[in-house]
Amino acid sequence: RAETGNIAPETSRLRPWSPLRPAVRFKRRWPPIEPVPAKPAGSARGPLPTTELHLHIEGTLEPELIFELAGRHGTTLPFDIDELRRRYDFVDLQSFLNLYYENMSVLRTRQDFADLTTAYLRRAQQAGVRHAEIFFDPQAHTVRGIPLDVATGGVLDALGRSEADFGVTTGLIVTFLRDRPVAEARSVLDELLSTGTPLLGVGLDSAEVGYPPRLFEEVFDVARGQGLLLVAHAGEEGPPAYIWEALDVLGVSRVDHGIRCLEDTALVDRLVADQIPLTVCPLSNVRLRAVATLAEHPLPRLLERGVLATVNSDDPAYFGGYVDDNFAQLAATFGWRNAELAELARNGVRAAFISDERRTELHDDITAWVSAAGNS
Repeated sequence: RAETGNIAPETSRLRPWSPLRPAVRFKRRWPPIEPVPAKPAGSARGPLPTTELHLHIEGTLEPELIFELAGRHGTTLPFDIDELRRRYDFVDLQSFLNLYYENMSVLRTRQDFADLTTAYLRRAQQAGVRHAEIFFDPQAHTVRGIPLDVATGGVLDALGRSEADFGVTTGLIVTFLRDRPVAEARSVLDELLSTGTPLLGVGLDSAEVGYPPRLFEEVFDVARGQGLLLVAHAGEEGPPAYIWEALDVLGVSRVDHGIRCLEDTALVDRLVADQIPLTVCPLSNVRLRAVATLAEHPLPRLLERGVLATVNSDDPAYFGGYVDDNFAQLAATFGWRNAELAELARNGVRAAFISDERRTELHDDITAWVSAAGNS
């Protein structure tokens, strides 16, 4: 059995998504003629309160921690820290994934996984994150010979202390690697369910093209039957058809990325009508060249159409910034002021898998921040 008996999910604070009200259309042209930088990362009341709904915990593995963990295990890495940083110039999703999985080799013990997660939570607190739904790729570790209970247990050890230590409520979403065998994903899910591991939901990630969501229909059916919430990466590099499959075959409540929905008007209409959230990751999209520049990012168009789009950091150690960095660069690029940034933060609250009570608390935090910070 996984050693997680001391970590119970907060069922009173983590519940299926139910927005208080639909996303608000931004009633202005995007971008403005004269972009002006805003400062969402700080005010008299501190950073803008946000959620993080698209965050791969392995993607928070900073170079410094890679070298620290390598030293812990007596491993000599074939590069120095500066050379490692130079390797972060990616040409596409696969070039990132190659380095992403290579760097994970330093994660070996339960304490390693706990330290990784704690480091993220500390940084998230600084960024203003009040609620985080953490993605975790167990197959990336079990294929290396790391027992499932070791990897999952370490992450849950840190999440179990998150609210007390950092003021961040959390939930764990196990994500299946779509370029690994479906049977392997089912085996991981069965083991997690049999050991009573506290999960918020399941998702689907990794290399998208050539691995349509429908392949995992049975796995998602099992997860749904166990009361788990469902999300999936779709429409980042893959076509809009993958988003349709995620919705209608897998039955997801949220779509991760989803930016290619704009290629299909009927799909956008569906997302707006049903208020299905997209967990958008602007800096990630630019770094992986799904979008040429941040100024060309489709987020403004999504918001104009009334899509419930949220801002997240994806794999911040690799993509140039955490969620506060995403907000700050969006503000500087598009000239968004505090009121608009706060509305984006509210979209994250609407899209979160939390109780109505917790949702109200987070909305109140944002209202208080706007009152103190003004609309500069």
